[in-house]
Amino acid sequence: MRKVLIFIMAGGKGERLYPLTLYRAKPAVPFGGMYRIIDFTLSNCINSGMRKIHVLIQYRSISLTRHLIMGWSIFDSELGEYIDVIPAQHAEGRHLYLGTADSIYQNMDAIQVENPDFIMILAGDHVYKMNYQEMLLYHIEKKADCTVSVVEMPKEKSREFGIVEADYKGIVTGFQEKPTRPKTIPGDPKRVFASMGIYIFSRKILEEVLKADSKSKRSEHDFGRNILPWMVRSGYKVAAHNFKDENKKEAKYWRDIGNLDAYYEANMDLVQVTPVFNMYDREWPIRTYQEQTPPAKTVFAQTEVEGGRRGMALDSLVSPGCIISGGQVERSILSPNVRINSYSHVTDSVLMEGVDVGRYAKIRRAIIDKDVKIPKNEEIGYNIAKDKKRFHVTESGIVVVAKGSKL
Repeated sequence: MRKVLIFIMAGGKGERLYPLTLYRAKPAVPFGGMYRIIDFTLSNCINSGMRKIHVLIQYRSISLTRHLIMGWSIFDSELGEYIDVIPAQHAEGRHLYLGTADSIYQNMDAIQVENPDFIMILAGDHVYKMNYQEMLLYHIEKKADCTVSVVEMPKEKSREFGIVEADYKGIVTGFQEKPTRPKTIPGDPKRVFASMGIYIFSRKILEEVLKADSKSKRSEHDFGRNILPWMVRSGYKVAAHNFKDENKKEAKYWRDIGNLDAYYEANMDLVQVTPVFNMYDREWPIRTYQEQTPPAKTVFAQTEVEGGRRGMALDSLVSPGCIISGGQVERSILSPNVRINSYSHVTDSVLMEGVDVGRYAKIRRAIIDKDVKIPKNEEIGYNIAKDKKRFHVTESGIVVVAKGSKL
């Protein structure tokens, strides 16, 4: 593991998650109450024994950088462990990363300083559990120049992903970008291999292909669109590693939180009786930064004669520091320090840190960003036409109230 250097891509604008990315990078968006999206990739690294990590950032980096400093300063430099946050280096006069491949090319000096045998490239905005050691061993076993991790998907979903064509031996023969007529898995005409955006390169090969790509004026300098297809055409050995899930569920769990509806659905899965994604596995812990806050509490259990206030949460995730003071919460996720005041009602919603819901307010099918104060008697999610005039509303009707909104 000491010969593996990890780069985590955390620099995209996250436009499809707007307005949640108005003030933060996509990997820093809260998820599951207490976590940030990047926590899942970083937890995979720690649980896989890989502790040499560069996080490449570009946009809205303050929130992400602060989270990494406060929550992930757990590495021992005396043992050669570290997590570095690297902004765009502006190499050769460039102001921003031109693509995923270019972001690595601009940081070749970091590779030369560490002198690893293998480079692992990960996305910082996916939710899943994976032991990266198994992929590394597969890469070595196949004597591959590059290995891409793939996950099985129904053929009908091919238009949502980059599709990897592979033979029976697991060697990649081609790529298709969101095809309508995809090449299916050998022996299984109903399923396809979708690229997970996870790559392992042998170090010398990576340096070679990135140098060649940097000279191409037609390239978008992207691993999935340019580098890997070019490697296959040029005779390099690219292997496909079938995703092995550490989630301990029958169905494999991997989510690219690509848009607001996907983000909402992934959060709502967590409040089910038996969620597909298991956050309670002590053998595969998920780390994050946790502020020192008091326990969550509910207050008021009045009868109708006494006033009828009942502070309660049903089928919900309630983070530390929350106070449910005479309001009701159903099938919702409350991040730390949320307050639900008397006679209010929150259902099927995601409330981020510091949200304050006023008395008699009603919230349904909504995402409320950090520190928003919901006034007394406010209604959100009950009149979509009215909501569209004030807030962002997704295709499926989820109302998103941005950070800093004045209601």
